[in-house]
This record gives sequence, C-alpha cells and structure tokens, in this order.
Amino acid sequence: MARTWLIVGLGNPGPRYEATRHNVGQMVIDELADRRGETLRAHKAGARVAETWLRPGADKLILAKPNSFMNVSGGPVSSLAKFYGIDSERVVVVHDELDIPFDTIKLKSGGGHGGHNGVRDVAKALGTPQFPRVRVGIGRPPGRQDPADWVLDPFGSLERQNLPNLLADAADAVEMLVDQGLVAAQQRHHAPRP
Repeated sequence: MARTWLIVGLGNPGPRYEATRHNVGQMVIDELADRRGETLRAHKAGARVAETWLRPGADKLILAKPNSFMNVSGGPVSSLAKFYGIDSERVVVVHDELDIPFDTIKLKSGGGHGGHNGVRDVAKALGTPQFPRVRVGIGRPPGRQDPADWVLDPFGSLERQNLPNLLADAADAVEMLVDQGLVAAQQRHHAPRP
C-alpha cells in the first residue's frame, strides 16, 4: 500500500540566502522536484510545495520548502504534517550539517539536534525528535571564521564544481530512504566512495 511522505528542505527565504550553505536542504528539494518535472507552489501552511510520487504506483512525496527562516522552520513543517496526515516517522528533514565534511551525506532518525536550530525547532513543533534526517555535509569553516557566518556564505568555487553531485547524492539518499528504508540508505551512503 502506498504511503505519503513529507520531504522538507530547511533553509532561509529570499534571494539573499538561496545560494548559501544553510540552504543546501532546499537545493535538494529543487533537485527532487526537477527530476519529476514538478514546480513548487504556495501552500497555506507557509511553505512552497509539490505533490508527486517516488515513481508511478509507488509512495507519494510532498516536497516542501518552508517560507520561514531556518530557526523557525517547525511551524510550517508541523502544519504540513497535520494537513497531509503524516506521522513524524515519515517526515524527512533535509538539512546542512557543519560536523560532516563537504560532499558527504549521512542519514539518521531521532537523536539530538547537534546545535542545528532548524532541526531543534522542527523537533519542538512535531513534539518529538523521532523523524528521519538527511544530513548534507558542508564542513566547518576554515581558521577562526564564525560558523554562523560560514553557513550564510555562498559555496566556494571548488565546492560549486562538486555541488551538483552532492545534491544528486542527497536526492538519491532521500529516494532510497523512502523506497528501501533507513538502514539500506545508510549502508549505501555511509560507505566510502569507490
């Protein structure tokens, strides 16, 4: 029986932020929508949304980008989950992760927020930290740069060359998580690349 999943990419709204490291989760949503020829549209929950399928006859995907700033992402995520009747274990949050090297994807379900204010707010709004996460590595800043500034900077030129592959890998991880489960997706995406 087909299920419905809410796939949320965290980030900040507006052109000032769209190419920054903090918005990589929303870039993954764009990749998933592009693969399906979908356009995200305004939703009353305070997000841009596209309703689509993993593939014909498979699980339904609600792709979403909150219109709110990162640190208050929980309201739109919770509203969308309620609107579509989706339990937290099928709310997949895609977000940037400082503690993972750039060009690396890690998946987990539940656990702490690791200092990520967007994840913290989603857990608070859902009333549980028990939701799957696709964590897209952006790495730590060089030298003494403040991490708060680093995440709001655009990707560097070398990173931009590899960014399409990173986004494709993260979108693959989301699809595999939905299709085959968390463990299978972890085994595929946590393994060193050949």
